[in-house]
Amino acid sequence: MNNGHIIQIRDLRKVYRLGKVDVPALRGVDLSVPPGEFLAIVGPSGSGKSTLFHIIGGLTPPTSGTVRVAGQELPGMTGAGRTNLRKRTVAFVFQKFNLLPNLTARDNIAVARYLAGMDSKPGPEFEEILRLLGIASRLDHKPSALSGGEQQRVAIARALVRNPAILLADEPTGNLDTENSKAVLEILRDLNERLGQTILMITHNPEAAAYGHRTVHMRDGRIVEGM
Repeated sequence: MNNGHIIQIRDLRKVYRLGKVDVPALRGVDLSVPPGEFLAIVGPSGSGKSTLFHIIGGLTPPTSGTVRVAGQELPGMTGAGRTNLRKRTVAFVFQKFNLLPNLTARDNIAVARYLAGMDSKPGPEFEEILRLLGIASRLDHKPSALSGGEQQRVAIARALVRNPAILLADEPTGNLDTENSKAVLEILRDLNERLGQTILMITHNPEAAAYGHRTVHMRDGRIVEGM
């Protein structure tokens, strides 16, 4: 199962156990994503969007189904294997910026490479990413001296400094005003168009979803439109 797709999912199911009750979060999801696609995933709270992301990103194992991410089979993968997936293959950008407050933007980015077991100095291709993000002149500032939009750009840089195959953006504009939201979405689109970065983005905003190539709609643990 590959057919040139960087993500391929078949009959994915996830059930959480709460006390004596089984709570299904995903109920048979099928999804294929080719390399270089910018995919928007929309749906109401509780539709399974975040659970899907957590499985693709190796944060939680599936209950059943087939999941292949960048050539790696996730079902049956050990905890160490999922950690390596997050280090080398998949990176997250969240609604909350999650920057270390006592470190400069530069050091926040460097820590991500260190934790992935890489040398602290990124290659020359990262200069192009910094240029697209527009934060090259802000790297020596701590998060408290940065605007919300600048902090989110640093968070994106931190995710991309490891050169991941896939960027998972979970409501990346949720804490931003309209102007900064537009700027971040345009950056994501530029990263996709100019660098071929594969991006999956969760959003509640139809205007944000329009930045992607394709929109998938989820409801009650299933994809109901856009497969």
